[in-house]
Formats: sequence, C-alpha cells, structure tokens
Amino acid sequence: MTALLLLAGTTAVLVTLRAVVHYAIRASLAAPRLRETETPAARGLAFETVRIPTTNGRLLHAWLIPAEAAGRAPAVVIVHGWGGNAQMMLPLAGPLHRAGFATLLIDARCHGLSDADSFASLPRFAEDASHACDWLAGRAEIDPQRIALLGHSVGAGAVLLAASRRDDVAAVVSVAAFAHPQEMMNRWLAGRHVPGIVARYILGHVERTIAHRFDDIAPLRSITRLDCPVLLVHGEQDTVVPPADARRILAAARPGTVELLSLPGDHESFVDMEREIAGVVAFLQRAGL
Repeated sequence: MTALLLLAGTTAVLVTLRAVVHYAIRASLAAPRLRETETPAARGLAFETVRIPTTNGRLLHAWLIPAEAAGRAPAVVIVHGWGGNAQMMLPLAGPLHRAGFATLLIDARCHGLSDADSFASLPRFAEDASHACDWLAGRAEIDPQRIALLGHSVGAGAVLLAASRRDDVAAVVSVAAFAHPQEMMNRWLAGRHVPGIVARYILGHVERTIAHRFDDIAPLRSITRLDCPVLLVHGEQDTVVPPADARRILAAARPGTVELLSLPGDHESFVDMEREIAGVVAFLQRAGL
C-alpha cells in the first residue's frame, strides 16, 4: 500500500510538473497584444470598421478601405506579422488605395482588437486570412475574382498557406516570409540560449498543440501547391529572417509563377517605402488585378 501511494504521489507530481512546463512554454511563445491607437482616418482614408467571423466562433476586427471608383473593385486582404496589428500595415493602404484597390486590414486572433483564442499560430493566421477572403468576396462592391492576399512575416507564411488551400486567390504578396517555421523557431530559441534537448521538446510540444507538422505548413511546402502569381518581397538587411530564405522559397516554386523583389531594408521596414510599394502595385496589376 505504501508503495502504491508513493507511486500515485510521484505520478501526480509529474503530471502537475508537465502541465506547468506546458503552460510556461505557451506563455513564453505567446504573441504580445498591441491594440490600435489610430485608424486609417489619420492618413486621410475613409474606412469601415467590421467584425468578421472566423474559426472557433471568434470574430476578427478589421478595417475595410473601399476603392474610390464605382463598380466592382479589385481588393487586397492584408495580414500583419506576429505580435502586430492592422495599424502597423497602414503604410500599404494609401498607395494601394490610390492605385484603385480596396483593402481589408485584419487583426488575427489574439492580436489587436480581435477576439482571443486558446493560442495563435501560423495555421490560425491562415484560417483568419481565408475567412477574411470569403467575407470580402461576399461584398457587392468587390470583384471576387480579383482578390489578392498580402502578409508580413508569420502573416506572409499564412497567406501562402491559405492560398495553397484555395483556387480563387488572384495573387499573393509575401513580405519577409521565413522558409520553414522550425528553422525560425530554432533561431529564436538559440538566441535565448535554450539547450538543444529542451528546444527539441518545445518544438514537439508546439507541433502537438497546433495539430500540424511544421513540414506541412512551411512556406517551402505551400509554394509548391500554388498556381497563382506570387511576389516574394524581402529586405536585404533582414537579420530576423535571412534573405536566403526568400531565395529558397523561390527555388522551390513552380517555374514562372513566382517573382522575387529584394529591397534595401530590414525585417520591419524598407528604405524607400513609396518605391517599394510601387513595385507591389505593378505586380498586382500584372497579375490581372
């Protein structure tokens, strides 16, 4: 009886310890929530604040900036990166608006003013982007055949994944995408001096939590399943995601479907924003939007 009680007590301790470790992993990897402090109005843009249904009964906060011209307009769904929000993507909105596009800037779940969920992940970003695309396609003023997806960093991986699951996305713009999430997480963990054996446990736990293998959601894999035109944009001085990642994604793509635009700048910004966005607009127009 004593031995059984000791075993039961030891098991309870281990279960509790495991739960504590898993909570600590999730807490350490959780994205910071930064809420918007200004709207498109600060840039002289008319807009509508909307709430978009997504997975798990959650709602996304988003801004819809309509096109000026009458009739059904081309549109771009814009997805921020990890820990970002729609406000951070506003520098894109003005140039796209002037070029005749409607834009829908969303907050992913657990970000900005959108609903919380049990966790955020690249696949959940992709779900949010896809639901935003569906919502936008249902608007009378939007041409559902001319909707593009644009994302930054994790958002870039997400729009590539979302588009790879659909056949109605007209084009994709991927800004500063990493080639593989496991490599990105390994770099992050190494930068915090996490021992290799601990890092491997964390990566395994993350895969089990998000219910996806990293190999299956990696941009290196998504790009192979895409037929629509894709523009990869990457800063030449990016120290968060090496520029070589963009070249690897390009090399994995189907020939003739993907372009690479390498620009002076880092992971978050480029040197000449107006010129760089002009390149994005030109790509979208070549893609038929």
